Amino acid sequence: MESHRQTEDQNVVRRWPIILLGFVAFVTSFGAHVVAVNLPAYASQVGAGVAVIGILIAAYDAAEVLVKPLSGAFADRLGMKQTMLAGIAVFVLASLAYLVVDPRLLVVIRFLQGAGAAALSAVSAALVGAFSQGRRGRAYGIYNSIKGAGYVVSPIVGGAIILQSSFSMLFVASAGIGALAFLLSAFLPKPKEDPEVRRGNGLRLQGLLSVFRQATLWPWYVVTVVNMFFVGILFGFLPVRVHALGYGPLTNGILLTAVSASYLLVQPFAGALADRVSPGLTIRISLLIAGVAVILFSFATGWLLFAVAILAGIGVGTVWTNTDALISQRALSGKLGATMGAAGTFKEIGDMLGPLLIGVVSQAFGLTIGFVTCGVLGLLSLALIGTQREIDREMMSR
Repeated sequence: MESHRQTEDQNVVRRWPIILLGFVAFVTSFGAHVVAVNLPAYASQVGAGVAVIGILIAAYDAAEVLVKPLSGAFADRLGMKQTMLAGIAVFVLASLAYLVVDPRLLVVIRFLQGAGAAALSAVSAALVGAFSQGRRGRAYGIYNSIKGAGYVVSPIVGGAIILQSSFSMLFVASAGIGALAFLLSAFLPKPKEDPEVRRGNGLRLQGLLSVFRQATLWPWYVVTVVNMFFVGILFGFLPVRVHALGYGPLTNGILLTAVSASYLLVQPFAGALADRVSPGLTIRISLLIAGVAVILFSFATGWLLFAVAILAGIGVGTVWTNTDALISQRALSGKLGATMGAAGTFKEIGDMLGPLLIGVVSQAFGLTIGFVTCGVLGLLSLALIGTQREIDREMMSR
């Protein structure tokens, strides 16, 4: 009995940093979307057009693409906890700055928010790997499900804030959540230091680029891009398909809620399965499911479309978590922060490319060709991540 209680206490000690890091990552998912979904209100306020809305969304993403690998490299050299706290502080201060600057400078605010979010996101993901040497799949599943909740609640919370107050209060809410994450993170224990991490002074470009040149990571970077490609399509263009079928807003809302739930809830279970079986195998199967589901969006209707959409959510959720776990396992000594930062950059690239490609193809050839083309391109990435023999070799090495 005493041994069982001691094991439970150890599990609590291991899990609470992961839950806290998930909340830190929640800051960026909430902060990005609570503003993005309410930019039409801002556009009306300052008299801006649709193009400005696109620029404002892109400014946040561009900052993340640029800053994630840099912040990861700084974390490897200067300390992960310190770098993450600095990122949270930048995000909070940038959010509060909107209250005192000209509203037309929102593009600057969004870039600074994105820069802070990039640091806290990349480093929190690296810290999950540092705190969970044994069961990284389950740890990343918990972390990503908490982070992903920000995408779900932000439209509801943001809409309520706009209804009751003003656009500027969205930044107060973002700053408040960031400040809470900062205070809680102050109690986060430091991970075990790698003795190689602190050698040398400053950052070298060659060292930063080494995480992009590591051959064993490139197939999984590609998978990361493809999976985010699917995520962008799932949440951006599935509603277009629903509208084309003549279904109403209520049906669309129910469908996207179900997809979001499947995408979030599967991640802890997918990570635990990867710990017992193989992250590579679960990624391959789930990527296949997601790709086929995207193709079937063009042909499914009614309840079949509902089922296919849920399968797509399960597929992309599993790939999301298990690529994080696998990439963190393959990071070189002293390069965990930079490696997870690079992976984050590829996520942002995929998130931007997916909607762009399906939008261009669908505009030229129709929505059906758009879904089929993107699904097939995604399935082709399976050729980059090995054969059954490689899967068996990976499983035997565990």
